[in-house]
Amino acid sequence: MSLLENYHIAVPTAFDKNEDLNTEATIKHIQYLNDIGIKSVLVCASTGEQHSLTLKEKFELLDCLSNLNLNEDFNLIFGVSSIRQKEAIQLAKKVHDTPEVSTILIGYSPYILPTQDEALKYTHLIISAAGKPAIIYNNPLRTGFDLSVDSFEKIVNDNDLIVGLKEAGDPHKISEIKKGVTKSLNYYIGGEKELESKIKFGYNSLSSIAGNVYPKEIEQWFSALLNKDVNDNYDDLQIKIDEIFSNSPLPYIKKQISKKEHIDFGICRTPLGN
Repeated sequence: MSLLENYHIAVPTAFDKNEDLNTEATIKHIQYLNDIGIKSVLVCASTGEQHSLTLKEKFELLDCLSNLNLNEDFNLIFGVSSIRQKEAIQLAKKVHDTPEVSTILIGYSPYILPTQDEALKYTHLIISAAGKPAIIYNNPLRTGFDLSVDSFEKIVNDNDLIVGLKEAGDPHKISEIKKGVTKSLNYYIGGEKELESKIKFGYNSLSSIAGNVYPKEIEQWFSALLNKDVNDNYDDLQIKIDEIFSNSPLPYIKKQISKKEHIDFGICRTPLGN
């Protein structure tokens, strides 16, 4: 299976002022990114406030994707995760029947701390239900669960549909995994922090947060870092990125989307944005 784009933007989910889901604004932002030449986005993951969404709301998001007019080479990734495996599988089945989604990002259940074997079973069931290329998302800081190197290798060896890993935990894992996994994969950095050092660890792709506000600028900067061709001065961009992450990034990003794209992108679900 061929590699994905090495740059995608993890888009937020729009909510009205009463915190109801706003699919129209969410779609407008995705369409805007497509129209300016961005080739891939991630919908309904951490930046999309995934675990604040009910299964019904996730279905609504999937249904509204048919309103998009995307370029043929656009790759839409959809996050599949739940504290309940049963709901994650229901979502994966819905994703299977949604042609606009080309890839899934599998996240692990927060708070409940599954064993490695339980997480492996969860992963296999979701992949089987979705039947689409999959990126594994390991984020122990958010979930409390840390997928081991051995477990990831088992997942790759048992599933031809695995195309990448978004590793937000220990970056040293990437070099370890590459020793045991010969298949070419996308290894995603989550967000813009410590990009240069993480590339040195073996990461080759970026799941961008700041790209929602500076889409082409972040793409150009990451490409330059990846190709060791940083001739331009990116100090101004780094200052802008630091501003995004200096406080609570999601409320800031939503305000900037509203201002820049003339979309009423609304608020975050509290306590975010308090």
